[in-house]
Amino acid sequence: MENTNISKKAKSDTAIMVNMGSYIKHHRLEQNKTQLQLAAEAGINRSTLVELEKGKSGSLITFIQVIRALNHLHVFNLFEVAPKISPIQLAKLEQSKRQRASKVKLNKQKPKSTW
Repeated sequence: MENTNISKKAKSDTAIMVNMGSYIKHHRLEQNKTQLQLAAEAGINRSTLVELEKGKSGSLITFIQVIRALNHLHVFNLFEVAPKISPIQLAKLEQSKRQRASKVKLNKQKPKSTW
């Protein structure tokens, strides 16, 4: 498992861009879309998409536009940061939870006073 982490760290920026381009091309073809169709859906030029698929250039915004057009925004879920609750806060939340149900109150009406 350590070798995998080392190889990921050792990848160059260019190699990562090529992987991203391969991802786009694979899913574009899987959805049976031409470069022109995907580029139009993403709001970019076809030549920009060609460069992106080759891993040569492209901005993060362009990449997001293409990923959105492919309906693959889920790849960005890895970047979401979930708030962490400290053990003390968790203990306080547990204490504030109800421990028992309350008694059912009978609705006994008192006789009305006549005076």
